[in-house]
Amino acid sequence: MSAHPTDYIKPELMACCGAREISDGDVVIVGTGFPAMAANIAKYTHAPNAALMQESGVYDARPLRPALSVGDPCLNPGAAMIAGLVEVIGMFLQGGWVDVGFLAGSQVDKYGNINTTVIGDYKNPKSRLPGSGGANPIGSLAKKVLIIALHDRRRLAERVDFMTTPGYIDGPGSREKWGLPPQTGPKVIITNKAVLGFDTLTKEAYLQTYHPGTSVDEVVKLTPWDLKVADDVHETEPPREEELKVMREILDPHRMIRIYESRGYV
Repeated sequence: MSAHPTDYIKPELMACCGAREISDGDVVIVGTGFPAMAANIAKYTHAPNAALMQESGVYDARPLRPALSVGDPCLNPGAAMIAGLVEVIGMFLQGGWVDVGFLAGSQVDKYGNINTTVIGDYKNPKSRLPGSGGANPIGSLAKKVLIIALHDRRRLAERVDFMTTPGYIDGPGSREKWGLPPQTGPKVIITNKAVLGFDTLTKEAYLQTYHPGTSVDEVVKLTPWDLKVADDVHETEPPREEELKVMREILDPHRMIRIYESRGYV
C-alpha cells in the first residue's frame, strides 16, 4: 500500500473516497468538480477500464485538464462517442447500463433523497433552486449512486423539503413500490466530515467512517437525525501517495480543487 502524505486538503480526501467506490469496468456518469476528479483518480489507479460519460453525451472522455462544465470542449478529443442527452439518459440509463452516478444537492436526507428544487414550502418557499437537470434519472436508474454533501444541519435533513431525486424514499421497499429498478439506489453520502453508508434493512444512512480531524461525537452532533454508528466505525483512510500524485500532477496541476475550500468543504 502506498504511503499516506499529510499535506492534503479535505476536498482531495473526499475525491479519493469517491474514487474508491468505483470498480474496474464500471460505466460512470460524472459532472464536473468532485465527480470528475474522483472518477479519473479511479481510472488512473485501480480502475483503468472504467468508462466515464457526461450528461451532455460524451462517452469515455479523456480530458487533459479539469472540465469546467459537462459541455466543456476539452471532453471531446479522444472520446469514444460524442452524442447527446437523449442517448445518455435514454440509451444508457434507461437501458440499465450505468453502474455509478455521482450527485449532490442543497438538501440530502437520511434515506438519500435529494432536494435541488425548493427550500421551505413549495408554494411559499424560502428559496428556489435550479431543479433536477439529469439528477432524477441518474438517482432513479443508476445501479449505485454516490452523493456529495456538506455535513451540517442545513444541508442534511431528516426529510427533504422537496424530493427532486429519489433515494430510498421513505424506507424499505419504497423504490420497488414506485417502479424503480431493483438493486439500485444510493450507496454512500460523502461529506466533509465522514462517509455515511446505508443500512440494508432500514435503508437509513449510518456512520461508516469519520475523517481525520473529526470524531464520531462531532459527526453525530452535526447530523439532524438519530445517526446510527457502525460497529466497526473507523477513521477514513487518508489519500494515498499515488492518489495525490494523480490529482496534482495529471488531473489538476493548478489545484483548482481548492475552490471547494471557499465553499465550506473544510
